Amino acid sequence: MEDTNLFKLKVVTPQRVFYESDVDMVEFRTTEGDIGVLKGHIPLTAVISPGLMRIHETDEVKEAALLAGIVRIMPDEVTVLAEVCEWPDEIDITRANEAKIRAERRLKSTDGEVNITRAERALRRALVRINLADRK
Repeated sequence: MEDTNLFKLKVVTPQRVFYESDVDMVEFRTTEGDIGVLKGHIPLTAVISPGLMRIHETDEVKEAALLAGIVRIMPDEVTVLAEVCEWPDEIDITRANEAKIRAERRLKSTDGEVNITRAERALRRALVRINLADRK
């Protein structure tokens, strides 16, 4: 019997189709805050902020680091155009820790040339990766 609460989720990065399947729900962070999408959601386009993406399949929840992009939500389909999306086993934890240290160093710098917004974004991306990798 077909589950009528399922909708199509497609996550595409510049390198590949990261994920494509029917799902019960997807959760992620936008610039406006966290959002959970079920079938029948009103049409919406939003900008992705770094955070965890939780993909609710019928029998399990998969988590990935979704770091930037845009999302198009339609009642029966969600399409994420992601700059970066990674499964936990794809995360290089050493590299993520180094990025965290670099970002923290830039944020503490008294150099007027440091782009604070860029450093904060880099820190957030590193923390998302570290958090997800540590959970698995």
